[in-house]
Amino acid sequence: VVLKKDGTVVAWGENTFGQCNVPGGLKDVIAIAAGSWHTVALKKDGTVVAWGNNGSGQCDVPAGLKDVIAIAAGNCHTVALKKDGTVVAWGWNSQDKYKVPAGLTNGAQIACGGYHTIVLENSGIVVAWGNNYWGQCDVPAGLKDVIAIAAGRGHTVVLKKDGTVVAWGNN
Repeated sequence: VVLKKDGTVVAWGENTFGQCNVPGGLKDVIAIAAGSWHTVALKKDGTVVAWGNNGSGQCDVPAGLKDVIAIAAGNCHTVALKKDGTVVAWGWNSQDKYKVPAGLTNGAQIACGGYHTIVLENSGIVVAWGNNYWGQCDVPAGLKDVIAIAAGRGHTVVLKKDGTVVAWGNN
């Protein structure tokens, strides 16, 4: 999936679930995220568009969702970060594993692994939740001063202010 300078999206490749069928008329896109079988676009006006496999509701963008500044897509879920720091998640929610933790209102960055979600709070603290098959949600005790986050299918990686990289999960 490619975001062009003019705010349009181009997708190609295996299209089993329609993840490459960019909706007609989609424009003014400022960010894109590709899940395993779905694609998500963030528009300049802070709204979100999703398409592809929706077997777990990962393309059912919540009605009225606006003021979004970042998006992330996992295997069967989608996450949005709003301007006010709140995090919204939708899609597969087996046993509430994708439910945003109560009180999480100061998000600065978001990332999705295959089955987990990572949020970097404004304070430099990392919060992780979801399926934890390989310990990818087990944030190391005392971890702080984080400035960037990333998530793979079963692992999590962060960059600390001092340049240190910390990783955990499937090895």
